[in-house]
Amino acid sequence: MAPSTDSRADVLDVLRRQHIELPSWAFGNSGTRFKVFAQPGVPRDPWEKIADSAEVHRLTGVAPTVALHIPWDRVDDYSALAAHARDLGIGIGTINSNVFQDDDYKLGSVTNPDPKVRRKATDHLLDCVDVMDATGSRDLKLWFSDGTNYPGQDDLRARQDRLAEALSEVYGRLGPDQRILLEYKLFEPAFYATDVPDWGTAFAHCLELGEKAVVCVDTGHHAAHTNIEFIVAFLLRAGRLGAFDFNSRFYADDDLMVGAADPFQLFRIMYEVARGGGLAADTEVAFMLDQCHNIEPKIAGQIRSVMNVQEATAKALLVDADALAAAQAEGDVLAANAVMMDAFNTDVRPLLAGLREDLGLAADPMAAHAASGYMERVIDERKGGTQAGWGA
Repeated sequence: MAPSTDSRADVLDVLRRQHIELPSWAFGNSGTRFKVFAQPGVPRDPWEKIADSAEVHRLTGVAPTVALHIPWDRVDDYSALAAHARDLGIGIGTINSNVFQDDDYKLGSVTNPDPKVRRKATDHLLDCVDVMDATGSRDLKLWFSDGTNYPGQDDLRARQDRLAEALSEVYGRLGPDQRILLEYKLFEPAFYATDVPDWGTAFAHCLELGEKAVVCVDTGHHAAHTNIEFIVAFLLRAGRLGAFDFNSRFYADDDLMVGAADPFQLFRIMYEVARGGGLAADTEVAFMLDQCHNIEPKIAGQIRSVMNVQEATAKALLVDADALAAAQAEGDVLAANAVMMDAFNTDVRPLLAGLREDLGLAADPMAAHAASGYMERVIDERKGGTQAGWGA
């Protein structure tokens, strides 16, 4: 077993270089199918979303990129948007495609039985690669709502062939340093069969495509009680874990703040990430929040989520690898479990507070945000116009 990070200095080194990407859409208004709740000061365009993202990074020090969602974040000049981000001390990260909010996609996008619809969807994915070129982004994240609601509605095998064809075309358009992140989801909105329902399907398509195709694990996209840390360990071992979308779920794809529903699960996942080299200095695993802050303030919600990931990571790094390996070799079940529990039960907040102070940041980002006056300023500045939200 490879040793985990076990000294304070090593733990701090890993935490100091941690990178947690923010999603632009989490700064907009969101809600449920019953109601979207508006909040004062919500950004009205991608430029203001980037400004809010920069504020989170200013306070936490570990959120230096923001992911875009196209067309929600469409602008006339993506190079100018990237320059705007750089001026604020951050960068553009993953480009997320959207082939699920158009009437033409009622029966699917790239797997639709109509070739004209498939062409439209694939062209959008190619356009997203153009956005990557303009912004300097490495990753294109693909999530498909494609699927069927009824047995016999469409040919399941033919849909996989159509999916593979579209993925191959997009893969061929990638630059040498660009990647596809293929995301999966158990169900919703398709209820009978989803075309990319699980990590195995995503993994198989990535193997067929080549080394520049890797799997994205969304922590809310699984059946209840799925052992996500096993999936993480397997994909890391195979060299095909590309990214995370971090959130929490109680029932389905709730998109709650990461670590809110089951912080022990987040710790277990981060332990396997550390165990598999996913926190190494040369890691290519991308860590991103994918959340909808429906009732909590947007910026504060993202700050809290970043802190939750930091705390889980710190605890995972404190697992005594030598003691754990010895207990496992002896078959000492209780001792092995105690090693994990000791790390999980460690209060790492003082460690992280000290790290922030060493970086010239406030020890408590939440308190610093509340005292900064930032929200009061943007609430005053962002009067009028149309606030960003789902679909914009």
